[in-house]
Amino acid sequence: MSAATEHPTVIVTPVFEDAQACTRLFREIAASLGGNVFVVAVDDGSVRQPLDVELIEAADLDGVVITLRRNVGHQRAIAIGLSYVADQFPNAQRVVVMDSDGEDLPASIPSLLRALEPDAVDVVVAERRSRVETRRFRAFYAVYKWLFRLLSGHAISFGNFMALKRPALQRLVSMQELWIHVAGCVLISRLRVEKCALDRGPRYAGRSKMNFVGLALHGFRGLMIFAEDVLVRVGMACALIATLSVVGGAAAVVLKVLNFATPGWFSVALGILLLVFLQTGTLTLMTLMLTGVVKGSTVAAVDYQSFIARVSITGAGKAD
Repeated sequence: MSAATEHPTVIVTPVFEDAQACTRLFREIAASLGGNVFVVAVDDGSVRQPLDVELIEAADLDGVVITLRRNVGHQRAIAIGLSYVADQFPNAQRVVVMDSDGEDLPASIPSLLRALEPDAVDVVVAERRSRVETRRFRAFYAVYKWLFRLLSGHAISFGNFMALKRPALQRLVSMQELWIHVAGCVLISRLRVEKCALDRGPRYAGRSKMNFVGLALHGFRGLMIFAEDVLVRVGMACALIATLSVVGGAAAVVLKVLNFATPGWFSVALGILLLVFLQTGTLTLMTLMLTGVVKGSTVAAVDYQSFIARVSITGAGKAD
C-alpha cells in the first residue's frame, strides 16, 4: 500500500454495475485534483459490469478496486471502503465519500476540502443547492425530511457526499450504525459537522438503480439509527391520544347524565373512545418494552474483511 501513503487524500466510492460511469468519474477526478488523490473503488458484487483497476490506471490515478463477494448494498459498501482505508492507510488525513454515477461532481471536491480545513470542523457534508430530479421525487423527499425530523428530532439534509478528517474516520468506522445508514451515523456521532452548499450533477451514463421502494427502505434505515428516539416519540404520542380518549369518554358520560346526548350517540361515542384507548394504551406499552430492548441490545462487531473477495491495486500487477 505504499502508493496510498503518498497521498493524504483518499476518495471512497461504491460501484454497482456502473463501469461506464466510473470511466468518466476517474477522468474527471484526475482533471479536478490531478494525481494528488488515491481512489478506493468498492465493487459491490457487480456481475454484468465488473470494475477493473485498469480504469483507474487509464485516468493516470493511483487507486485500488475492492471486489466484494456479493452485493451488500450501497451503505455497506461505503462502510467497507471506509473500514479498509482506516485499517490500511494510516497516513490518509482526509477521506472523501462520493457516489460513482456523476451526481456527486468531482469538481466540488476542492470546495469540500477547503471547508474541512478549520480545526473546529470534523466532517463537511454536501447540502444540495440544485437537483436534477423530477418534481415527484422532490415532493417525496420533502415529506421524508419532515417525517424524519418529526420522528427522530433531527434534521437531515445531506447524503453520502462528504469529506472527513482522520479522527472522524476512525470514530465512524467504530460505530455499528455506519453499516446501516452513513448520513444517519454522522448525525448520531456528535462530530462537528459543517454543511457546504453544492450543485448536484446529472448521471454520467445509464439509469439509476434506486427505485421508489429502495428509496423508502433507505429512509427507514435512516430512522433505525434513531430507533430509541423514534420509539419514545411514538410512545408519547400514543399516551397523549389515550389520555384524550379518556377525557372524551368522561365528557360523554357527563353529557349523558345531563341529558344532552341524542339517542344512540352515547353508546357509539363511548365505544369508539374505548377502542382508541385500548389500542393506544397497548401501543404505548409495546413501545416502552421495545425501547428497553433497543437500549439494552448489543451488536456484534462486523469484520469488513470477510466481505472482500480480492483487492486489485494500480501498478501492482496482482490481486490480493
